[in-house]
Order: sequence, then C-alpha cells, then structure tokens
Amino acid sequence: MTQDAPARHDAPALTLPEELILLALDPDRGKPTCGARDLAYGTAGAALAELEIQGRIREERGRIQVVNPLDPADPLLAALLRTLDPPAKGRRRGIRARRWVGEYDRYVQERYLDSLVERSVLSRKTHRFLGVFPYHRHYPGVPDLAPGVLDRFAAAEAAGYPDHRARVLAALASAIGLAGDLTRLGRTGRTVMKVMRRSEWTAVAVRHNVKQNESGNGWSGDSGGGESGGCGGGGGD
Repeated sequence: MTQDAPARHDAPALTLPEELILLALDPDRGKPTCGARDLAYGTAGAALAELEIQGRIREERGRIQVVNPLDPADPLLAALLRTLDPPAKGRRRGIRARRWVGEYDRYVQERYLDSLVERSVLSRKTHRFLGVFPYHRHYPGVPDLAPGVLDRFAAAEAAGYPDHRARVLAALASAIGLAGDLTRLGRTGRTVMKVMRRSEWTAVAVRHNVKQNESGNGWSGDSGGGESGGCGGGGGD
C-alpha cells in the first residue's frame, strides 16, 4: 500500500492524453496493447477533450470552435490550441474534429511521449529495425504512475463514471479498442463505454479515424459516421 501512494497522489495531475497513454502501454513490452496508430488518434482526441474541459474549445456541428484563445498553463496544450482557428465574428469557422485528429495524431502523440520521458514518467529505449530504422519502446518510470491511473479508472467504473472527465477517458479508451483490457465488468463494462463513446464528440472523431485506418482508407473528411463495426484489438467493442 505504501508503494502505491505516490502514484495515487500524482496521477490526478496528469492530463487526459497522458492518462490515456499510461492506460494503453504494456509495461513489459513497452508498446501499446491497442494499435499504435489507434493510440495516436486517441491521444489527439484526448488533447481536444482536455482543451474542452479547460474551457478553451467547444464542438459545434462537428467543427472545433475556440471560445478562449488564451494559452493554457500547460505548454503542450497551448501549442495545440494555436493550431486551431481563433474565434471570428459573424462567420462559421473551425476545422472538423475528425480531420484535426487525423492530421495531428502522430504529432500530438510524439510530443506527449517526449514530455513524459523528459519528466521521467516513462523511460525510453531506442531499437533499430534491420539495424537501420529507429523505433522506440516506453516503460514505466520511477515512481510508476500507471497503477494509480488504472486504480482511478477502475474506481470510476465501479462508481458509474460520476464525472465528465472520467466519462471522456472511458469513451476514448473504447474508441481505440482498450475497453476489453480495462473494464472489470466484462461485457457490461464494454457496452457502457461504447455508449459513452457515441455521446462524446472527441471519441466520435477518434473512432472515425480508427475505422478509416482499419479499412485502409486513411483519413476521410466527410465519409461515414465512424461508428459501425468493431475495433481490431482486445474486445474493444
């Protein structure tokens, strides 16, 4: 119990993208339990969700509207907010949420992974495929914050996801195929998360890109609803 205390204390200070990354990473293999590209989409959607929770953006008819252009305290969130159109009078603006997720997914994930490594939340090992092409594996840092994030997720599930932040995190987890790995309630838990992912616009945008990627089409701005079919990993539906 004593060893878990730092994780439980520090985990609430993490942003939604960071929490999602820690939920997804296999601590032994150093890679996500869902698809790597799916986690990238999820991290981008989680960044939008964090900006919404902090009152910087909102969604309107599938488009992202900036309602407070002042930089958040978090420098990563501030940089991401600046990629969005500022508010404008008398005309409709804003990029489609699904398009932003599809265009910024890898950039957002790389920035957050770099930040977690810099803060020693994760450690990084670099390998080379065929001795030439570098790729990374990420493992728990010291202290390991992932158990605290997992505990908080389980507690939120047991309590019926009592707050918006918990619901968004569960919706995003479902959108990238993590529901089966995270739930402690079996099929009921997966179904609850699936329902929430359909009501959270950030999760809808993520799920759309996941499905497009699975079909081999990549990002497609206006095609489909992004909610049909299953996800390819670990009983995500």
